[in-house]
Amino acid sequence: MTSRKRVTPALQSGSPARAIATGVVAVIVLTACHSGDDDVKPPQANVLPSFIKSAVKTQSYDGNADDLLTAGLGKTGLASATAPAIANPAQPSAAELRRLAIWSNYRALVDMTANGGYGRFWGPNVDLNGNDTLGEGKIAGKEYLAFADDGSGKQNVSMLVQIPASFNADQPCIVTATSSGSRGVYGAISAAGEWGLKRGCAVAYTDKGGGNGAHELSTNRVTLIDGTLADAGAAGKASLFTANLGNVDLATFNSQFPNRYAFKHAHSQQNPEQDWGKNTLQAIQFAYWALNDSYGPLNGSAHTVRYASGSITTIAASVSNGGGASLAAAEQDTSGLITAVVVGEPQINLRLPASVSVTQGGAPVGAIGKPLADYTTLANTLQPCAALAPAATGAPYLSALPLATTNAIRAARCASLASAGIITGGDVATQATNALALLHQNGYQTDSDVLQAPMWDSQAVPAVAVTYANAYARSSVTDNLCNFSLGTTSSTGAAGVTPAVSPMLTVFGNGNGVPPTNGVNLVFNAGATGAADHRLATADASYAGAACLRTLWTNGTLTNSVEAVRVNANLHGKPAIIVQGRADALVPINHASRPYLGLNQLTEGGASKLSFYEVTNAQHFDAFLGVAGFDTRFVPLHYYDIQALNLMWSHLKSGTPLPPSQVIHTVPRGGTPGAAPPLTTANLPAIAATPAANAITIANGAVNVPN
Repeated sequence: MTSRKRVTPALQSGSPARAIATGVVAVIVLTACHSGDDDVKPPQANVLPSFIKSAVKTQSYDGNADDLLTAGLGKTGLASATAPAIANPAQPSAAELRRLAIWSNYRALVDMTANGGYGRFWGPNVDLNGNDTLGEGKIAGKEYLAFADDGSGKQNVSMLVQIPASFNADQPCIVTATSSGSRGVYGAISAAGEWGLKRGCAVAYTDKGGGNGAHELSTNRVTLIDGTLADAGAAGKASLFTANLGNVDLATFNSQFPNRYAFKHAHSQQNPEQDWGKNTLQAIQFAYWALNDSYGPLNGSAHTVRYASGSITTIAASVSNGGGASLAAAEQDTSGLITAVVVGEPQINLRLPASVSVTQGGAPVGAIGKPLADYTTLANTLQPCAALAPAATGAPYLSALPLATTNAIRAARCASLASAGIITGGDVATQATNALALLHQNGYQTDSDVLQAPMWDSQAVPAVAVTYANAYARSSVTDNLCNFSLGTTSSTGAAGVTPAVSPMLTVFGNGNGVPPTNGVNLVFNAGATGAADHRLATADASYAGAACLRTLWTNGTLTNSVEAVRVNANLHGKPAIIVQGRADALVPINHASRPYLGLNQLTEGGASKLSFYEVTNAQHFDAFLGVAGFDTRFVPLHYYDIQALNLMWSHLKSGTPLPPSQVIHTVPRGGTPGAAPPLTTANLPAIAATPAANAITIANGAVNVPN
């Protein structure tokens, strides 16, 4: 990978001396004089955006040994459950870490099973028409990688642009792929990057200031932009993330809390979410620079501007946090950088007036528009207990712990909730039913009842609750907020053990930025016998810590930071599509897409061009569809994300009207859990041009969703 230093405007200015030396501008001037046109100006220099503070690294891929989409693994290698090999496990190379990151991130967001649709409805081999024509699906092209920052070296937001060899310079397009969750810069490669690359578009990625920036406090090692490691002192401003330890003595902290880790999203003390929209817009600007660097006319040895800002068809696309970032970017975009928006299951925090309402089948839903800090800290306290409700019987199991251990934890959590007066009931079944009812009252759908258990058992909800509470509170790692920390644990759950192999070596490739991840676990420091895995630290799975996180929201500690991330749903008339599953139990649909639709209509009125497609039997994690019980009950949302992108492309290029907002009634695969029959189009009805009785209606901010 080559490094390119920033080119200053002075070196690119069209001075007379430089014009004579190159001959280029001189010819233009002579031509202008000959034609009598005194307004012709020298070509505009392609100036690197001022927010790019690092060297720009570039690398070309031949589409055989290595490529943009699969890192040389192809369709077959991505499908393999065996991670790509690392020649020297003690010192992975940047290329090996990139390959691992693409493999893990691709697999993390889609169902990789053949019966579930991989290789048939999506995958590197599937072309834009849905046909299996692309073989291994490797895509040749070029990457540009750099940091965006304010000069402090504390933000260091990763920016990556992929330009496929199939890019048509005369019909340019850009697709954004802002990372979902807190993933690294390749975090949306299967969710949006793949479609963009197949379309021949440049893809603008960013990790939006979360990413896999980890700091191993026991060794003082940090990750760099390419995933390789360095001492924090030596790395300086080149670090992806270095914890701000303030006046705390690192040696003292390590002795008290050995083998702990700081992660960027949780511990940067910057509330990075407030900049997710800006980061997405910056990724587009960086893509413009990269495209001009590749295709702009030469003025001597320097490229000039071929593509002026706003001149390229650009779709802001991603899912989950990346989807929320795309919507925020579109709201902030007043200069025409974004042409359209297509997002799935967006995590978005609304500034919601009382005039917005949501009904389903004519009946008001439990609650709408709550911010993540509210509903996640609530779910984190209630879900272990709600998992025992009769309505959740038969829920898919996603824990490595024995079921008997998990059930004991669940019952103990019910007892603690009852003792605290949060739920009522004299027996576990009644307490659990009460806990589930409380979730319903707070906007969770009955469609997601069987998902309350796996959302907590998989540690998705606890991880999000701890990470975001830290981020919103702007906590340092040394604060141990609510007695939680991030560290390695033993087979019995005890914290502080020295790992046989440091998780740092592959955290860039395997990590998701929100522990538990890659061997770094969620630790409760105030366990019954000392610090331990939060599920095992106390009989009720560290209820005191969960209750503390909840209090941070209810007592207003997190309010200011949450206000900073709220949006207004003003897309400025941009055509947009939102897709979300009705059964989403991580980002409940009543707090995200449904009220966003109402607020957008209230804000934009007749200028609104937003369509919302609500998919029944779809939830947040398509990667879980390969798990027994998920396969029989749920369909892939990713299928409809692809359809939405195709519909938007047809709308932009051919003027085809976007189908109106609607509910899509899918058909689960059924069969035996773990051996569901193959997914077919019979399970996946098309998005209807005329939805009739399935239409979602909106009037004066009131959204009515049919059953």
